Amino acid sequence: MTFVLAIDQGTTSSRAILFDARMRPAFVSQQEITQYFPQSGWVEHDAEEIWVSVLTTVRDVMKKADCGPADIASVGITNQRETTLIWDKVTGKPVHNAIVWQDRRTAPFCDELRLAGHTEMVTTKTGLMIDAYFSGTKVNWILQNVEGTRTKADRGELLFGTIDSYLIWKMTDGKSHLTDATNAARTMLYDISKGQWDAQICDLLNVPIKMLPQVLDCSADFGVTAIFGGQIPISGVAGDQQAATIGQACFATGMLKSTYGTGCFALLNTGKTLVKSKNRLLGTIAYQLNGQTIYALEGSIFIAGAVVQWLRDGLGLISEAHETAVMAEAADKTQSLYIVPAFTGLGAPYWDAECRGAIFGLSRNSGPNELAKAALQSVGYQTRDLLAAMQKDMGSSKNAVLRVDGGMAASDWAMQFLADILGMPVDRPQVLETTALGAAWLAGMRVGVYPDQETFAKTWALEQRFDANMIEEERDTLYAGWKDAVRRTLSKRSK
Repeated sequence: MTFVLAIDQGTTSSRAILFDARMRPAFVSQQEITQYFPQSGWVEHDAEEIWVSVLTTVRDVMKKADCGPADIASVGITNQRETTLIWDKVTGKPVHNAIVWQDRRTAPFCDELRLAGHTEMVTTKTGLMIDAYFSGTKVNWILQNVEGTRTKADRGELLFGTIDSYLIWKMTDGKSHLTDATNAARTMLYDISKGQWDAQICDLLNVPIKMLPQVLDCSADFGVTAIFGGQIPISGVAGDQQAATIGQACFATGMLKSTYGTGCFALLNTGKTLVKSKNRLLGTIAYQLNGQTIYALEGSIFIAGAVVQWLRDGLGLISEAHETAVMAEAADKTQSLYIVPAFTGLGAPYWDAECRGAIFGLSRNSGPNELAKAALQSVGYQTRDLLAAMQKDMGSSKNAVLRVDGGMAASDWAMQFLADILGMPVDRPQVLETTALGAAWLAGMRVGVYPDQETFAKTWALEQRFDANMIEEERDTLYAGWKDAVRRTLSKRSK
């Protein structure tokens, strides 16, 4: 049997999934990775641990499938996007832990850049806000704070990459220093209209352009790996949210998807037009195929599934994520509890790096059930924030449908609340592994074992539609309570 291997390197785990000839996930292996929090608002990963986790899961999934490299037609990679890594081009050793996309340590530097009047230039070229979320200021921080790195970078001895680049480099034994357009678009160093690294921004952030990888289409020849016992081409790469957009077959202008992993990311396909948001959303690349760039509006929520992880690991209220749905159903319906999960600040449309999480509406009768319900609801409220901003930029559509995926999408309770608070249908596909599927299709299509774009889109299949059942008055009341809770959480700087 012929498989396509998808490597899904996410924020909390690495996964390897073998997709069969019909593009169905056949075998899966997963391994969690350690989260490091050196200071408040700082989040790091050990790049070596990430690499070992990828090796381990790939070898494990191949063992489960009883297959060798000859049975794998191609490899696709999808990854946590803005997470930043710099390594020695000779030894391959990282000079510092990977600085995760959630990390806020460069917020003061971003403030300086904004005050210096660089916002318009950066947004026009990159589609992004000046924010600590993106890779550019993280690169600057490493070069400024890790001894010896500035000199080595200037000498051309160091390489920068998002996690996809690092994995490609490791898998090809240092032969390929590459990325794709979707990951490049998230660095705040890439001009998404011209399709090239921007010298002006690199100079502004003091990032040597020679550190940066070459940028290819999402489906392209990224090199060949031999580390699994034979020659396998790496043929597909996309950042996780863009891979999910592809996996959901959101190829037509106006199609909308939202992925619920550690964070939540909603993307609206805007076609060949790069829309400049007036509501603090991001302009980005949805995908790039055959040299043709398709753009999207994106709203980013930093904490989605991670709030459930917090209930488990931080508070010890649950042992498994699925318990939250039962608890939410059992919660006291008379309480209006709001969790604003601003553990690392708030993303779109607020972009407040300084605010921190808060709980409002606690009463003497508030307990684990009410907290679980509020945690799940917080994801719905934040999604409504994003879609409201998108509607302001693009206009509302009466026929709009939200396609969902990611771990939290498996929760019927959470998805029903999402439909209720949005007042629109929510479609859950049969294949929830849409992020990995997107990477697999990019890779398989390149080597001719998977169909073209149009045929692939026809394979998308609905598992369940959640229709809005909540009356409008209740919906508006609940959302007004959320907006008030956010207002009280925002930092003074953002007000």
